[in-house]
Parts: sequence; C-alpha cells; structure tokens
Amino acid sequence: MLYTSTRDKNVLVSSAQAIAQGISVDGGLFVPTEIPAIDKAFIDSLVPLDYISRAKKVLSLYLTDYTEEEIAYCVEGAYKAGKFSSEKVSPVKKIEGGANILELWRGPTCAFKDMALQLLPYLLTTAAGKTVKDKTIVILVATSGDTGKAALEGFKDVPGTKIMVFYPNDGVSPMQKLQMTTQAGENVAVCAINGNFDDAQNGVKKIFTDEAVKAKLNENGMMFSSANSINWGRLVPQIVYYVSAYCDLIENGTIKNGDEINVVVPTGNFGNILAAYYAKKMGIPVKKLICASNANNVLTDFLKQGVYDRNRSFFTTTSPSMDILISSNLERLLYHLTDESDETIRKWMGELSKDGKYEVCDKVKAQLSDLFDAGCCDDDETAATIKATYDEGYLSDTHTAVAIKVYDEYKKATGDMTETVIASTANPYKFSAAVLKAVKGEVPADADEFEQVDLLRETTGEPCPEQLATLKGKAPRFTACCNKEEMVDTVYAMLGI
Repeated sequence: MLYTSTRDKNVLVSSAQAIAQGISVDGGLFVPTEIPAIDKAFIDSLVPLDYISRAKKVLSLYLTDYTEEEIAYCVEGAYKAGKFSSEKVSPVKKIEGGANILELWRGPTCAFKDMALQLLPYLLTTAAGKTVKDKTIVILVATSGDTGKAALEGFKDVPGTKIMVFYPNDGVSPMQKLQMTTQAGENVAVCAINGNFDDAQNGVKKIFTDEAVKAKLNENGMMFSSANSINWGRLVPQIVYYVSAYCDLIENGTIKNGDEINVVVPTGNFGNILAAYYAKKMGIPVKKLICASNANNVLTDFLKQGVYDRNRSFFTTTSPSMDILISSNLERLLYHLTDESDETIRKWMGELSKDGKYEVCDKVKAQLSDLFDAGCCDDDETAATIKATYDEGYLSDTHTAVAIKVYDEYKKATGDMTETVIASTANPYKFSAAVLKAVKGEVPADADEFEQVDLLRETTGEPCPEQLATLKGKAPRFTACCNKEEMVDTVYAMLGI
C-alpha cells in the first residue's frame, strides 16, 4: 500500500516513509491511496483474539512494507502485559442509559493518546531503519495536554531519537503540566509557550516545512518527524481500537456481526473521530459518527453548516484537550470526500491560512450530513453530566462527559437507539479539580492539586492511578516558556545546535 499527500497526489511513498517523515514536504498530510476492506468473515476471525492479535491483523492491512515479524515486534512491545491497567487494553463498559464506554485511558499516562503513542516509537524506529539510517529523529510535538506526556513517555530514552514538546502555558490542567514538566529521560525537552494550542500547532507545522531549519538539522545529522496525529503512525493505531471495540460488543453478546453501531467521540483536532471514519470505510458498520465539542465548537458548526471559521472567540475550558480552533486532521477527511482532489484541498487550506475560513461545496456538505452528527456543551453542562453519570454509577472525566452529554442530546433529537460506543479519553484524576467540583458541588479554595485528588478519592471511592499519585512532591525539570515567534530558536537551543 502506498501513501500520498492531501496537497499533491503525485507524491507516492511507503508507509515507512510516511511515518518517518511525519508530514509531506508540501505541508499536506499523508493518506493511504486506498482504504482496505474487511468483511464479516474477517471480523469473525478477530472476535476470539486478544487486543495484541487483533492489532497485528488490522495494522498489517495498512503497513504492507513492514514484515510480519516487524509488526509483531512493534505491537507486542507497545501493548505487552503490565503497560496497561486492563488485560483487554481498551475495555468496553456498559453504563446506565445503554451506552458502551470505550475506556482508552488505561495506559501509562492515563489518556487515550497512549493507545497510539506506546506504538509509534516502535513504528518510527523500525521505519527509520528502512528509510533514513544513521540520522537522529527529532520528534517535535504541540500538545493541548495529553499528547505531550504520552509522547514523552513513549519516546523517553529511545535510541536514535530526541523529543521536544510545546504546550500552552495556561491551557493545560495542573496535573497535565506536572506530568510533562517532571518527565524523566535523557532525550526529552519541554517548553511552554505564551499562547494557545493553535499557536503551538501552527508553530510546529511551520518549523516542519521551513527549508532553512531542515537544512540546519541535516548538517547536524538530524531530521524531523512528528508524534502529533498529523503523523500517519499516530492515526493508524487508533483505527485498531474501533475495530476491536466492535469485536468486543459481538463477543459479549451486545450485538451480532453485521449490526450497526454509532460512535461518539469528544474531539478537537479530529484525529480520534477520523480513525472511526476509517474503520467505517473499511467495513465496520457504523451508522453515525457523532462529534462532540466543548465551547470551542468550530467542528460542530462545520459539520452542520459546511463552513469552517476559526475567526471566533477562544475559550479556556474544563476539557482543555479540546480547546482547539484549527483541526488538522479534517484535511484528511476532506481529501477523501472530494474524490482525492488535491487542488481543492490546497484551495481550502490556503483560504484557512489567509482568511481563517473556508466553505466546502454542496456535494461535500451532503456527505458530511450523511456521515456525521455533531453537538457541543459548555462547562456547566459538562459538570452536570459528570454528576448525573456519577450518580448512576460511573465517574467520567470532563472530555468523556462532553461526549455523554452530546450523545444524550442526539438521542432526544433523533430517537435513535442504535447500540453506541462512546470514546472515553482520560482518567478523571487528570482533571481532579473540575471533576471534584462537579461531584461534590464545591472545592476548598485553598486546596492544591493533590489535596483535590485526595478529596476526590474520599468522595467517590475511585482509586487514583499510581502514576498520577506519585507525582506529588516532584519538582519540575522543565520550566522554560517562550513566545511563539521564538520557537525555532528554542528548538535549536534544546538540540544544542
């Protein structure tokens, strides 16, 4: 299977090249030239398997230049026993009201990003061995909270790599910040920026395509790659867990093979729900993809109206991983929906860059309406949903609560009672202040992060994951903060070049 660029379909590369490179030289994102099809027999073959075995079979459809042994090495290393707190890796739990919660946060950093970022270092170093021998891979990451820690943890002390993470100084939770700034590893670096996630993401993408910067790295035996979901190696592992979730529903008797399901995803950068789209296009019978947004509802408006407009107020919310106004992975979806028209994508992305908005054609609007539903909720609605869901027996984080609320509104509006999978993206203790306030109604004004953790544990009886609890008292290693205009110099300083 080959991969091309959303902005130049004359580009053709292997999956190893796409993963090692991260982003196309023209600024486009790599996409498969075809989406592999799976049938009911293939799904039946997956049902009795564990997550590792399912992942091997699904990934082999996309990574055809990796040998069977290489895929086994990557997958077994990523999901081996002890790395995730559930034997099923991403278990599905039924909650009151009928929805199935897909818990994607059972990994070492307690966020769904672990599902891909435990695997990506294996995929990337294997790809580098095939395509760019004898170069140090410099992983550059922009994060709204969870990607940063998951990438740092995945790549720490991986030979032949260095990783640098930029995060918005006031745009992550205290626990997320502490996770990143205390990160161990000789090859890691972390820096805050004065700005929001979009500033960090735009800065990273600009650095990736800066010829002078690339030349300077090359002189020093280095090259860039990405751990953000612009990298196909980040996105393809996410397809696996939607396929696996469907198999779990068959295995536990919730559905029969061939039955339709809905999928609800809280998303800001669109990668997580795009993975569900790929699973649907492969042959998983997804009736509706439901996109859940917080107050930064640019995706809700786009999916309902066909106009993408980032010229709007930016809100800092209790679900900070979705505080995003420029959804990079949407470009991949639009490439597929325009019958692979790179010219159209160049036009729309140019308009977004120049004017901050674009409007898709009527044909694409019709496809969006057929594929997606969308909704949003504010912080007060998020808190009320956390409380209501907790009272019914399940404690969710702020992002998962957004998805639960949007799904409830979807059911009321449509009457659609199709079995539904809701992607749960983080452990509640990553956002203990907001979750505690939602459940308890008030939080002592002078309570610090770990006093809030203790109160949440006392209130709910839910255990705090050890990897979060042991952060208490740790001194940050990384305290630097830069302006967005200083990101290139900061990268040079971090690399010592």
